[in-house]
Amino acid sequence: MGRLPSDKNFALRNFIGYGNGGGPTMSFINFEIDEHVALVTMNSPSTRNALGTLEQYEAIESVCRRISEDRAIRAVVWTGAGRAFCAGGDIKLMRSRSLDPELEPIEDRYHYKEGIHRIPLALYYLEVPVIAAVNGAAIGAGLDLACMCDIRIAGQSATFAESFVSLGIIPGDGGAFLLQRLIGSAKAAELTYTADTITAEEALACNLVSRVVPDEELIEQAMQLAKRIARNPPHALRMSKRLLREAQHARLETVLELSASFQALAHSTLDHKERIDAAVNRLHPKRG
Repeated sequence: MGRLPSDKNFALRNFIGYGNGGGPTMSFINFEIDEHVALVTMNSPSTRNALGTLEQYEAIESVCRRISEDRAIRAVVWTGAGRAFCAGGDIKLMRSRSLDPELEPIEDRYHYKEGIHRIPLALYYLEVPVIAAVNGAAIGAGLDLACMCDIRIAGQSATFAESFVSLGIIPGDGGAFLLQRLIGSAKAAELTYTADTITAEEALACNLVSRVVPDEELIEQAMQLAKRIARNPPHALRMSKRLLREAQHARLETVLELSASFQALAHSTLDHKERIDAAVNRLHPKRG
């Protein structure tokens, strides 16, 4: 696949659907760049940004690839339009699938592998830090999508639920991998087995989110944090994220070896030399 367009604000062809009238509908992903920070907004407020179509998965995969390929982007804020961050799987589409007599389990398995599994593989491994700005409900796959991000900030009215078992299904999008790494296996088990909904303050108490802010300040504060991150050299940010991801499952010796390799690369960069010079000059200013 060729490189994506580099315009500041764009909508990919994959993002555009067509309604019954034949005209283009609103794209699922809105994308803007502000001072090296990408603001990505899931844009289907009428469905509370529910997931379930191939076009949506392609849109998310494409915007993640676009961000990774753009060396000018150093951080991302990911949010949802309207009253919800993401309501999880589209219930109407689930019902249609459950009523399809021709859908064999083996085919359904491939639907997952070729469909929603593309989201964690794209978002979790996106090369730059991602902040989930959670507005309203993050339910089921919506909660898991937030867990794919590096940092989560919640508006005060946000709610969270790992709700799959209440519908007679399991976390099919990587939630079993993600949630317990953030809040521990016991708390993840509690939320998974009960499907309970928790508030933003409860999410803060169990370390699911790092802060709770007034709803009206959510995007502003998430962008401020992202811009603080983006002030740092881009290669250091990308390598640090990769190192943190690898350290979640690798042996200490492996992490140390990777750290040595990354550090050797970092030492050779102009950014490192310039920042070391600036730090030395601050500590030991030249006297005239």
